[in-house]
Amino acid sequence: MNALAATNRNFRHAARILGLDSKLEKSLLIPFREIKVECTIPKDDGSLVSYIGFRVQHDNARGPMKGGIRYHPEVEPDEVNALAQLMTWKTAVADIPYGGAKGGIGCNPRDLSQSELERLTRVFTQKIHDLIGTHTDVPAPDMGTNAQTMAWILDEYSKFHGHSPAVVTGKPIDLGGSLGREAATGRGVVFATGALLAEHGKSIKGMTFAIQGFGNVGAWAAKLIHERGGKVIAVSDITGAIRNMNGINIEELLKHKESTGSLKNFEGADKMDPNEVLVHECDVLIPCALGGVLNRDNAADVKAKFIIEAANHPTDPEADEILSKKGVVILPDIYANAGGVTVSYFEWVQNIQGFMWDEDKVNNELQRYMTRAFHNIKGMCQTHDCNLRMGAFTLAVNRVARATLLRGWEA
Repeated sequence: MNALAATNRNFRHAARILGLDSKLEKSLLIPFREIKVECTIPKDDGSLVSYIGFRVQHDNARGPMKGGIRYHPEVEPDEVNALAQLMTWKTAVADIPYGGAKGGIGCNPRDLSQSELERLTRVFTQKIHDLIGTHTDVPAPDMGTNAQTMAWILDEYSKFHGHSPAVVTGKPIDLGGSLGREAATGRGVVFATGALLAEHGKSIKGMTFAIQGFGNVGAWAAKLIHERGGKVIAVSDITGAIRNMNGINIEELLKHKESTGSLKNFEGADKMDPNEVLVHECDVLIPCALGGVLNRDNAADVKAKFIIEAANHPTDPEADEILSKKGVVILPDIYANAGGVTVSYFEWVQNIQGFMWDEDKVNNELQRYMTRAFHNIKGMCQTHDCNLRMGAFTLAVNRVARATLLRGWEA
């Protein structure tokens, strides 16, 4: 089942639990606006190449729309649509005043030089500049994009609209980015994990963790878990997978990855099959890479007691059912990885105020938001006698539905 179908299914289930009016339910699913643009640029060798860019703006009932821009060969309308909708629910779960959006360009950023990436980003911004904005739609980095990409969007947008630092988040610090933003998603995952484990009378210290994906989110989550006394025993990314049942020294692994660009040949752990990380013996499994990695083929073999969805949509619905029957507790993506968008919100607030916070304030506020959201989700679970995924979805859908009704959606 693809991401859009799975998200719609979760939404419909939540709408049924809440007893939403069928017309309201339908209107909440329909995106506000879908944008598709052709981005034609000269390559460094002088030849012309064209890429398709998308932006789906899903809902603005609770505030400006917000969401990442990804550069990836598999960017296509269905996926962008699902992720935009997911952002609507994610911002509502975290209780930040945004709606959802998502965008991307169907390209492989590894095949493009820095100057080609800059030209592509600027052309894309030129095509959508009148449809994004500080109080309309605020992009952020995603797969294949970074702070530099946001700097180019900010610069190009500002040519049309004057200096507008709050038009994007995840910017370089020198251009108004927030301290703590780079670590935010990984840190949020750790705060969420801590809140979940506390509910079960446990803490991160002494627990064993397997982490699939060692990019920004996975690396920060591993580092912070390691610092809190958790044992990271298996790690994988696209370069390979390693394990050490006594715990991997994450500081050393980060240095090794920094110097070699790979997990391979790390002396403090043994090589393993990357597919085995998901079914490795551990207390907590954290998928931090692509969607759909937990499916009907491997769900029955998962040995973890807790799954923290740091990636978007890592567990497809069939796997969800298998894991639930096994008694595995799944912390859903719309809450677990909301740390990034929460600190993006803090960055936006700082830009609008023209007043920057220190890193401790950012991290303390993030912990407050993540912990509060967890207790709100648990409240919905108790009210509606449902699991954490439906607790998060009912919390989110209820908030968006209430805002929509209060604004007068049928007028």
